[in-house]
Amino acid sequence: MDVLFNLIKQEIETTSIKLFMKGTKEMPMCGYSNTVVQVLKHYGKDFSTTNVLEDPAIRVKLSEYSNWPTIPQLFVNGEFIGGCDIVVELHQKDELKTILDQAKK
Repeated sequence: MDVLFNLIKQEIETTSIKLFMKGTKEMPMCGYSNTVVQVLKHYGKDFSTTNVLEDPAIRVKLSEYSNWPTIPQLFVNGEFIGGCDIVVELHQKDELKTILDQAKK
C-alpha cells in the first residue's frame, strides 16, 4: 500500500459523508459532480469533498480503492454508495435520505 492510497482510505473511513469530485462544492467542474452536490445540498447534510483535479494520482488510487472507474464517488460511513447515476436513482426512490440519515455526526 502506498501513502496516497492510505490517505484516501483514512479520509473515507473517518469522514461520515465524503464526496470525491471534479472541482469543489462551491464550484463543481463537471455536470455529474454538480448534480451530486445539488442532491446532497437538498438534504442539508454537511459533507466533505476532495477535488480529484488537484492531483491526477488521487483519481487512480481512488478507483483502485473503490473498484469504480468514474468520478464523482460518494461514500457514507466508509461505504461506497456510487457515482452520479446511482446517487440520483437513490434520491428519486427516496432511499438516499435514509442512507444520509445514518451518517455519523
